[in-house]
Amino acid sequence: MSTRFAAIRVLALLSVLLGVNYVAWRWLESINWSAWWIAVPLVIAETYSLVDTVLFAVTMWRARERAAPASAPEGTVDVFVTTYDEPLEMVMATARAAQRIAYPHETWVLDDGARSELEAECRRAGVGYITRSEDWADKPRHAKAGNLNNALFRTDGEFLLILDADQVPDPLILHRTLGYFADDPQVALVQTPQYFVNVDESDPLGSQAPLFYGPIQQGKDGWNAAFFCGSNAVLRRDALMQLGIVGYVRDLEHSTRRALHTASSMLSKASRERGLDAPVREELTQLRAVVDEARTQVSTGGPIADVTSRVHDAVDAASRRLVARDLVALEADLAAIRELPVERDAEIGALVIDDGALQVLATREWSPLGAVDSVGALVDALRVDRPGEAQPILPLATISVTEDMATAMQLHALGWRSVYHHEILAHGLAPEDLATMLQQRLRWAQGTLQVMLRDNPLVKRGLSFGQRLMYFGTMWTYLSGFAAIVYLAAPVIYLCFGVMPVTAWSVDFFVRFLPYFVINQILFLVVARGIRTWRGQQYSLALFPVWIRACTSAVANVVFGRSLGFVVTRKDGVRGATPWRAIWPQLTAIVLLTIALVIGLARLAVGTADGTGTLVNTVWVVYDLAVLSVIIQAVFYRGPAPRALSPTQEQR
Repeated sequence: MSTRFAAIRVLALLSVLLGVNYVAWRWLESINWSAWWIAVPLVIAETYSLVDTVLFAVTMWRARERAAPASAPEGTVDVFVTTYDEPLEMVMATARAAQRIAYPHETWVLDDGARSELEAECRRAGVGYITRSEDWADKPRHAKAGNLNNALFRTDGEFLLILDADQVPDPLILHRTLGYFADDPQVALVQTPQYFVNVDESDPLGSQAPLFYGPIQQGKDGWNAAFFCGSNAVLRRDALMQLGIVGYVRDLEHSTRRALHTASSMLSKASRERGLDAPVREELTQLRAVVDEARTQVSTGGPIADVTSRVHDAVDAASRRLVARDLVALEADLAAIRELPVERDAEIGALVIDDGALQVLATREWSPLGAVDSVGALVDALRVDRPGEAQPILPLATISVTEDMATAMQLHALGWRSVYHHEILAHGLAPEDLATMLQQRLRWAQGTLQVMLRDNPLVKRGLSFGQRLMYFGTMWTYLSGFAAIVYLAAPVIYLCFGVMPVTAWSVDFFVRFLPYFVINQILFLVVARGIRTWRGQQYSLALFPVWIRACTSAVANVVFGRSLGFVVTRKDGVRGATPWRAIWPQLTAIVLLTIALVIGLARLAVGTADGTGTLVNTVWVVYDLAVLSVIIQAVFYRGPAPRALSPTQEQR
């Protein structure tokens, strides 16, 4: 172990111990219960931050810096360039660069926009072109995951290099990554960094993510939890196909169990109806026994097709018997109707039936075919060809608007391994305006939270303890919007109204908080090792409205079925209008913090405020303003002008 990684472990341990000491003291000794409405939310927010610290410390505990793969590259490769509506020039520049990758391969443009002009360009350039088949008409499209799943069944390479439309690959990208698959046959994924050429040194949009595409992914890699990030990654086809087949079987088993459970309940309820004669009740009871036996067989691994076929045959036989009996009953009903006393009423000029006869007719028992027909419909719906989907096998995960993390997590749960290769092997384009950046971050957060709600890693079978924490840690960060509101509100409330969330700004407070805060910052500095992390820290707080909206919209989608929509990140160099409505919460916070700072200093000057408390909260407000200032910078950011082409791009 290097000296640096030993220092990281020491600092990580100290950070966790000091954090636990501070937060435990806050809960037990320092909450100002007379102002519980702000004191309790604040200590909850601090507890959230402590969990964040613990997850970061665990991530870095096993950070891994890999050497180059030992084996030579081997195997057949398909290079996929995914696109929806990006400019043709951009797509073709990436496709031509993909053609020039040195390792033998096939290049394919996956056009989800089905543009005839792009198809013509691909043909002229000798690039393969794939768009959705007719099978996808009027079926769920599953965004990028659907585009990739469609292409998987129309190609046959052993490995897939996936590139976004703007990610221009290095000619040696396959030489540098394929060896990992030969080194370890259980490797399903090799992820490389995403790096953007249209970002200048200031980068107020925070597009470059050097902490994530570096120490954090290396930390996850140490736990075998480095995950797929949507582009610049090589995947093993066999692993994806196994994932698709396993997912298909599990989904069919789940649907079958649910349908049989519902059928059993319906038959049980129908058999308890009053007035049923013994033969009908026996028929329903026997059919329910067949359904319950089928449930047992499915639970013990019985073949679903055979099980459902037997249920279907039993339903058909029961229906025929009940229909035959019903015909007899129908003849009796018609005879009863013919015998009703019917006469014409002279006053109203209509035929009338005796009320007593109607009462007799209303109390007659009719056949229970409705329940049996419903069971038959449930069984018919259990078709192995998944009629609700364009294709029965869906290798890339479709439970989220961002398919990458969900796919990687499911691969890890099946026992596959992943690799993070820390070398820039593709150059892409980042959003150039605030509106586009906000849409992109919202989609990332929504997709991650969809995965947490639908397939929570903490309870997912097949993941190791470390993998559970690594995936959950990424999801946990998107809950920070709620803590951010408290961190912004607490100093405003104190400076304006003198309401203290702690019992006192005492020595006990400072000797616990300051060491925890300082060690935490030192840990970040050592982990970063010269990497600029300030932008990341700014946006973790400054985008609090985005994170909150992601939480609420993801819950609405998963729980209530409301659509999220899917917005492709715009990378055409055309800047959108300033999203003033989207950033009004941050602007409001800046105004309130500034007003609170003036009021707090004024109260201190006239002697109505505590000096220590005012100093602490003044520093707090200044820090919050420094963090939120990135939004102002982003509003007026116009990107590097003009966008310069790289030497390799100029040669194209």
